[in-house]
Amino acid sequence: MLKRDLVNAVAEEMGAFLKKDVSQAVDIMLDTIVEALAEDRRVEIRGFGSFSVRQRKARTTKNPRTGKVMKITSRKNLHFTMSKSLKDALIQNGK
Repeated sequence: MLKRDLVNAVAEEMGAFLKKDVSQAVDIMLDTIVEALAEDRRVEIRGFGSFSVRQRKARTTKNPRTGKVMKITSRKNLHFTMSKSLKDALIQNGK
């Protein structure tokens, strides 16, 4: 699903709002989530899941093609944990 599909679905569900207004609301929501994650804050959306930033340690690895040892610096990764209700919905749709 693309962002445009999400905006269309929400605008259709909430018929009183224009797609332009729904699109702006989605943009604000996404920007707010990005700002919170950039500040290393956890974002929890009940019934959907939570997003958090985790720090990966620096490490060394070997390039399998050349055999050269490379150093990989530490970095931040986005981590998503789905809620129990989302997990149950995915399991039921998989059957």
